[in-house]
Amino acid sequence: MKIIIPEFMEDTAVDHLRQNFDVTYDETLVDHSDKLKALLIDADALIVRNRTQVSADFLLSAPKLKAVGRLGVGLDNIDLVECEKRGIKVLPAVGANAQAVAEYVMTAMMLLLRGGFMSSDSIGKGAWPRAELSNGHEIAGKVMGLIGFGNIGQITAKLAQGLGMRVIAYDPAITAQDNVWKSTVVQPRSLEALVAESDVISLHVPLLPSTQNLFNTELIRKMKSSSVLINTSRGGIVNEEALATALKNKSLFGAALDVFVTEPLGNNSPLAGIHNLLLTPHIAGLTVESNQRVSKITADRVTDYLLH
Repeated sequence: MKIIIPEFMEDTAVDHLRQNFDVTYDETLVDHSDKLKALLIDADALIVRNRTQVSADFLLSAPKLKAVGRLGVGLDNIDLVECEKRGIKVLPAVGANAQAVAEYVMTAMMLLLRGGFMSSDSIGKGAWPRAELSNGHEIAGKVMGLIGFGNIGQITAKLAQGLGMRVIAYDPAITAQDNVWKSTVVQPRSLEALVAESDVISLHVPLLPSTQNLFNTELIRKMKSSSVLINTSRGGIVNEEALATALKNKSLFGAALDVFVTEPLGNNSPLAGIHNLLLTPHIAGLTVESNQRVSKITADRVTDYLLH
């Protein structure tokens, strides 16, 4: 059986797959669609990250495909309806990068609330903005609000509680009677109550019609002016123009975005050059350790599915 891998996968996991399958691994294939489609003609499985767009049209090039392994958890680049229609099993690496994302959230939160860690260059050149940088906030006693309370949200909650924060969460898929609230010592809230109460809001939901532009001008206005917003889930959940306006007007203390509507950002992005805004290139879930876990879990799941 044949497996095609057109994006980065950790070498040990690729070698593991080669023990049972004919594997074509070339992380540059994602940028050469014609070559990739030619290889898919007799492929049994495809393993992707988030750049390969596994659309209905794309799947026409893979008539024998049985499985799509996803090196991560987001599935918005995969046409799930078409895969189901064709009997193709989609296999995400659920939970493999949760720790990495949760630690990213903690790091971004601490950098933003304290506000004094982005002046190394000017201080090295002789500036001494001590008064300006002495107005940061402590974390202990603050309220962490989580939008989405799945695996990543629960790990984030545990880390936040370890820093002395009180944690609340909004997740319409979890009832108020669910035991998860008691076991994690996290309090459920409505969306409106969470936004009004939180000092830090972190997003952990997929991009759906119900979450598209969820944090728009109206909802951002309901946040505390001293609060920060962190999005490691998907671009499009936060309206980028509304966020930029709030930060420029100082109606929001800070924000961190790891995901965007368009990746990479265009030349005219409203997010360019804004104070107390952290921007990273969709790497919250990527560490040496998480790459190893994601690759191993995906390789194991694809192997089990194809051989059983």
